[in-house]
Amino acid sequence: MKLPKMILFDYGQTLMAEEDFNRAKGTKALLEYAIHIPSGVTIKKICDFAEEMNRVSKRYDRKSDANMIEIHNHSYMNYLYEYFDIRFDITPYEREKIFWDNAAPAKPTRGVEKMLKFLADNGIRTAVLSNISYSGHTLKSRIREFLPKNDFEFIIATSEYMFRKPHPKIFELALRKANLQPQDVWYIGDKVRNDINGAGECGIYPLLYKAYATEKFEEPSVEHTELKDWSELMKIITELKQQEVGNFD
Repeated sequence: MKLPKMILFDYGQTLMAEEDFNRAKGTKALLEYAIHIPSGVTIKKICDFAEEMNRVSKRYDRKSDANMIEIHNHSYMNYLYEYFDIRFDITPYEREKIFWDNAAPAKPTRGVEKMLKFLADNGIRTAVLSNISYSGHTLKSRIREFLPKNDFEFIIATSEYMFRKPHPKIFELALRKANLQPQDVWYIGDKVRNDINGAGECGIYPLLYKAYATEKFEEPSVEHTELKDWSELMKIITELKQQEVGNFD
């Protein structure tokens, strides 16, 4: 391992721990802001149709190439609610925030603020790269809300850039924005396929953060390091810095 110049972070279950996604709760909260709901349209009908949209678009089908292309939440919600002739007098940003806050409430992962301050104090740059359909505006707003002292140079929401992890194009964009070579960057996330294999196959060193992971782990296909908590990351950085000083001496 080489001391990184920048660490890229995943968002969900890495920087922030989200509760289990509940589409019905998010839909119910959002409908309170509707100015027109046709008779007979129920929360169940909306949720069932949303699931059908996901199946047809194959947006979460890991065996499909469509899984590497992101669908923006605004487009998704436009189709869903206009299909049912449900109307709102709030902005698309307000609409998705209300839905997200109720469908998947979040809180910072344990010790994340201390870890981010440690990286900043040690001159290690940070940024975020998240597979997410919500807009970059809303993702940045949520991160600022819960991590107000963050020093992220940029926050990439894949909704704004078409490609999703593990597609190499989205990692390449992050490297271009950082103006760094892959060997100078680490990526930390909780998903083996998207985060660990995706980053590693692009030459970025990946670290698997397991504290809040929700999926059953498969064996990564690339060299990586596992983290049980953020104190382990700080320990690794400290040891690498000490090695660099020793080599310089």
